[in-house]
Amino acid sequence: MTQELAIETRQLTKFYGKNRGVVDLDLDVRRGEIYGFVGPNGAGKTTTVRLLLDLIRPTRGSATILGMDVGSQSKAIRARTGFLPGELRMYDNLTGRQLLRFFGAVRGVTDMTYVHELAERLSTELNRRIGTLSRGNKQKLGVLQALMHRPDLVLFDEATSGLDPLMQQELYGILNEYREQGGTVFFSSHYLNEVERICDRVGVIRDGTLILSDTLEALQERHVRRLRLEFAEPPHADFLSGLSGVQKESQQGTTVIALVQDNLAGALIEAARYTVVDIEYQERRLEDIFLQYYDTREESDAAQSSA
Repeated sequence: MTQELAIETRQLTKFYGKNRGVVDLDLDVRRGEIYGFVGPNGAGKTTTVRLLLDLIRPTRGSATILGMDVGSQSKAIRARTGFLPGELRMYDNLTGRQLLRFFGAVRGVTDMTYVHELAERLSTELNRRIGTLSRGNKQKLGVLQALMHRPDLVLFDEATSGLDPLMQQELYGILNEYREQGGTVFFSSHYLNEVERICDRVGVIRDGTLILSDTLEALQERHVRRLRLEFAEPPHADFLSGLSGVQKESQQGTTVIALVQDNLAGALIEAARYTVVDIEYQERRLEDIFLQYYDTREESDAAQSSA
């Protein structure tokens, strides 16, 4: 398997008895990128992360991290990776500072300067016992322990859970800097707005199957966007009809809304035949694309089940 990939899986499958975890997962995460891994609860995101870290064993298939086999080289992999689990549990009787010193000893971190810099940026409470901390402050400690040894790869499962908006923005900045320094982030989340905010590429998982994986730009380009046109006078009733790549969604008086996939120029040429008062072209958000794709699959599944 190629050394240029931080994560590579082939036909990775996990069943829990008769229950599905993930099925035939082929995943490529490039070194030096932030890869968003999105899907609703129960889609298989956490199962994937646990398989990659050898916390559970696959039913079949293979996986490598940093060119090393997940099953036979897990110890070496863990030395070069960081992990923030979705269900974070820590030693409640320790202070945050004591916990980080403990993890530092395990990781072989002798200089805590970087950890303290991150703690200050995230306004982390280090002197109180963990059992007295809020969920957000516990989450900050989880972020620190994942990054403290400057790993080559970090896997985050719902990284911003419990963080307020200011701390979320600060974490995004930290991860961008980490990527610029050569680090790789596997960012599992069901918060689509944050995936859109920081990720280079995104994979969408549904019912344990990876249904698409691409850059955000490519996803937006191949999905429809909405065009709103306002005219001085109502256009003819057959305006835009038959135009390839364009579908008129509605026409009310002088306002026309069209769905444009790959022929914006054609739509604008047709619009120029009339007096245009206003134009609004809405870029599709990842959430729109995600929901459109899921709605399509759900309609297909419903049709198959009723057939």
